[in-house]
Amino acid sequence: MSSQFTHTYPITQPLSSFLNLPRLLQTPHTPAQISALWTAYHASRSQGTGRGYICATVPLEAYEKMMGVAKRYPAFIVPVPRQAPLEEGEVEKKAYEFYYLQWAFHEVPEVPTYERLTDPFAALIPPSPSTSPHNPQTSTVLFTPLLEYKLRQTFATPYLVLTHYTDLAQTHGVVLLRGEITPSAASGSGGGGEGWMLSQQDAQLLAVGVQRFYLWGGGGKEEGLLKKFHESPAEFSWEDLLELGDPTAI
Repeated sequence: MSSQFTHTYPITQPLSSFLNLPRLLQTPHTPAQISALWTAYHASRSQGTGRGYICATVPLEAYEKMMGVAKRYPAFIVPVPRQAPLEEGEVEKKAYEFYYLQWAFHEVPEVPTYERLTDPFAALIPPSPSTSPHNPQTSTVLFTPLLEYKLRQTFATPYLVLTHYTDLAQTHGVVLLRGEITPSAASGSGGGGEGWMLSQQDAQLLAVGVQRFYLWGGGGKEEGLLKKFHESPAEFSWEDLLELGDPTAI
């Protein structure tokens, strides 16, 4: 199975599009307060329903661990439970739809300060690289159904895009995760219902799957499967993936 997916998804909206960074930096804010603001912002989207978006706050240490793994193994497949059609008299059986994921890494955002965000002259002076701390790279994770990827390759439509904003990593120790579900009108399909390619629950399950397979810590079976997918693809088996139980459980 190929692990190459060259579809790129540039980050078009900076973090300042969603949060008032000068106000955040003008007065002290704890990571918990920032998380609450981030959640409230996304809950207010789509006429106050929050539909089409998911969000989370990731501790910096956890993000750096996932980033290290993702740079070595940037692609994988994650199964999502589905309701299998039943014939009369059949008992309920498990079914899954596989989604192909691909990480991409982008720019390193400058560590923000209130002065540099509000003083137009200070913003003209680049920070000293020798004394300034550095944020990690921002990243995106794209998801598309495996069948669609096999058919369309780099032209496959991302059903879900996760973006990790690292602007506040050094100042507050958090990375802000934003998930955007693609509207179904983009490809003429309504697989997710209610005008979206994915349901809200499926988007959450895929995001949890990223954490399960990329946040290593103990040499579990998840780590072995991710390595095998890249290093020994002929030996990789989706049956082994499903033997883990609920593939999206932490």
